[in-house]
Amino acid sequence: MTATGSPLQAVLFDMDGTLIDSGDLWGRAESAAAASLGGEWTEEDHRRNIGCAAVPVARYMIERAGVRADAHEIAGRLQAEFGRLLAGGAEPRPGAKELVARVAGSSVACALVTSTRRSLVEPAIGAIGVDSFDVSVAGDEVEATKPDPAPYLKAARLLGADPARCAAFEDSAVGVASALAAGCATVAVGDRGAFTPGGRLRVLESLEGVDLAWIEGLVAA
Repeated sequence: MTATGSPLQAVLFDMDGTLIDSGDLWGRAESAAAASLGGEWTEEDHRRNIGCAAVPVARYMIERAGVRADAHEIAGRLQAEFGRLLAGGAEPRPGAKELVARVAGSSVACALVTSTRRSLVEPAIGAIGVDSFDVSVAGDEVEATKPDPAPYLKAARLLGADPARCAAFEDSAVGVASALAAGCATVAVGDRGAFTPGGRLRVLESLEGVDLAWIEGLVAA
């Protein structure tokens, strides 16, 4: 699915922190997993791991605690706790639901590209709806996770889109690095001081008011 007569073929969305307000849920899940190792988990630890897949976070956690443990087992604990906390739902970020609806209602293809494992994607994105996207790529469905470009390259390939004609929306340093490495025009959403705009990277405080014309201009530039 591509838009005819437009430089923009697809819009690719990260999930956690970009479309849904799940940072606090992940922070609480991380704290619980770290405590199970006898370690502590600070706000700085959380910040360093924003956007990372569960296994790399678990490896960091194990090293931080100074213990021997299996990273995949700890990642499973982390994801299970996040899933439990998701039972209360995750709220959409400002402007997220509206922007996804605009893209979904147009001729431009739309994908969800997340480091979260497949079993957690649908409950996490429930307030927006996984059916709003033409395809979704989960963290356990790629050979390498963000900051590697593999997740965004897979999403573009599934859509039959040229990554250079895709716009990606992200909120983390690892996610931005992944999207840029894939060749996408990239929008970092959140703290303006955390990113330096330039080249194919733009920075916005939120998704409120973003429309397709603006995204098309970003890709055309």
